[in-house]
Amino acid sequence: MTSGERRERLEKTSSFRLSPFSLLLVCALGPLLGTAASAQPYPSRPLRIVSPFSAGGNSDIVGRLLAPKLAERLGQNVIVENRPGAGGMIGTAYVVRATPDGHTMLAMSGAFTAVAATVARLPYDPVRDFSWVTMIVTYPFVVVVKNDSPVKTVGQFIAAAKHSPGKLAYGSVGTGSVFHLAAELFNTMARTEMTHVPYKGGGEPTAELMGGRLDVIFTTLTGAYGHIEAKRVRPIAVTSGRRAPQLPDVPSVAETLPGYEVTSFLAVAGPRGVPAPVVARLNREYHAVLALPDIRQRLTASGGEVRPGTPAELAHHVTDEIAKWKRVVAEKKIEVQ
Repeated sequence: MTSGERRERLEKTSSFRLSPFSLLLVCALGPLLGTAASAQPYPSRPLRIVSPFSAGGNSDIVGRLLAPKLAERLGQNVIVENRPGAGGMIGTAYVVRATPDGHTMLAMSGAFTAVAATVARLPYDPVRDFSWVTMIVTYPFVVVVKNDSPVKTVGQFIAAAKHSPGKLAYGSVGTGSVFHLAAELFNTMARTEMTHVPYKGGGEPTAELMGGRLDVIFTTLTGAYGHIEAKRVRPIAVTSGRRAPQLPDVPSVAETLPGYEVTSFLAVAGPRGVPAPVVARLNREYHAVLALPDIRQRLTASGGEVRPGTPAELAHHVTDEIAKWKRVVAEKKIEVQ
């Protein structure tokens, strides 16, 4: 509406005429008043947390654990939506294309950084196309061997690998996965040579290890813990920078190879452009939920370490992880997808 039309309408609907000063004030504030009237408090509708993997994975399970508590605090339903495919890229690209208003968010995992390092052409920029919210939890990997293996320490394992280069076999859930890259980082730092046997995912590598067809696997503590308790496999080290509280007697790889550290993670991010106040609100609410004793207990029991932080800390972590895996890919000449 033009200033003249606004003046004419006011004159027709009021019993007084505007002074020149009042007219100028109305014309100046009109657009701002219209914007304020159309603005809605956040959130104004249910939130969707997109898990880019099938139901039953970590991002799905943790998302569904946190969703009811977030809904209570936000006053809106929080729905976990699975959009699997292409190593997580389909669901991730979907979030990148979503309206950046904080109502569609991504449950991001360690696979995000591995994909960013091993896929030559992504449908998004893994750093610039996201609004970072918070880290949720980190998960150490654990290096396990057969329960009857003569190898009991990282030092013994390195010695065995160097004694027979290329003879020891390790399995992973696929080429370019964090499981694969974790073992190749070990090869690089220990100057060993192990043979990679990729599988299609799931629990195949663990089953193959227990069946004697593999010598070692680098796997999640979450997936291996039950087998460790049942003494079907033996842990020789965890891959986090320090010992895991779930396995206090198991040393970290870093105690033998200083500087070695591999963890997976779960975090929350949205498409680029989510308003800063909305990011701050989401960060605050996630922190509050993660401080609940029952939530912390369940995440810790699953092998994780609750690690909420700032958006900047999450951005820094993701950037560093991508750079680390790109170095491994280049040094080991891993064929990118």
